[in-house]
Amino acid sequence: MQAGTNLEGKVVAVTGGSRGIGRGIAEYLLKAGASVCISGRNQKKGEQTIEELGALGKIIFVKGDVRNQIDVENFISTTIESYGQIDILVNNAGGSDGFAPVSELTDEAWENAAAWILHSAFWATRAALKDMQKRNWGRVINISSVEGRQANKENVAHYITFKHAMNGFTKAVAFENGSKGITCNAISPGAVETDLMLEQGPAAAESMGITYDEFKKNYAQDAAIKRLNTTDEIAGLALFLCSNQGSGITGAILLVDGGTAL
Repeated sequence: MQAGTNLEGKVVAVTGGSRGIGRGIAEYLLKAGASVCISGRNQKKGEQTIEELGALGKIIFVKGDVRNQIDVENFISTTIESYGQIDILVNNAGGSDGFAPVSELTDEAWENAAAWILHSAFWATRAALKDMQKRNWGRVINISSVEGRQANKENVAHYITFKHAMNGFTKAVAFENGSKGITCNAISPGAVETDLMLEQGPAAAESMGITYDEFKKNYAQDAAIKRLNTTDEIAGLALFLCSNQGSGITGAILLVDGGTAL
């Protein structure tokens, strides 16, 4: 935990917070004293996360799919109804499927990635900003990707496109709200072997004609550190951005990719 970071009295909402990067961030912010609301599609995993974190009364789970606008808006409103406000929003959920070259990419895969990555962040941020602006204080953190800084992987044009768009959205929100005490930044991780990567990675690898192990090794080889990143490395930066010391950083796309996009 960052020295001197105290989030007592702050309320955090993390989409996709029951596993992977989202769970790591939720845990760090919870340990810093914040009250936390996490969302996810799996009720059992959500309940398991709350039990494992051992912070009943300080963390709640709301079942929902971020690709559905009503579910996203319900998540934000439930956070506010449960804790009285929302101070920090982490747009963590996001992914893609239906991996194929652009010439064969389906409308369904394109639209699914758009909703999963970009629309969900827009819906959640729009709802959260209305409450943050009342107190002239807020933090929005978007979990982007190293793929939002480059385009050197086959069959993931939809993922690349909407992660690039998320970075633009981050800058726009930062510009509009900087004078209101609200910051907005994006963290761009390198490859992290989360549950989602374990689910979608093999299909992405297969579409590229390689094995999943080769897929992971390629990411590690591309990085200066020659390994995948960890959730702790991303959560530590998120915690700093939520602190008062991080108030001068906004509109930034911050790489935690082990030197992949040098």
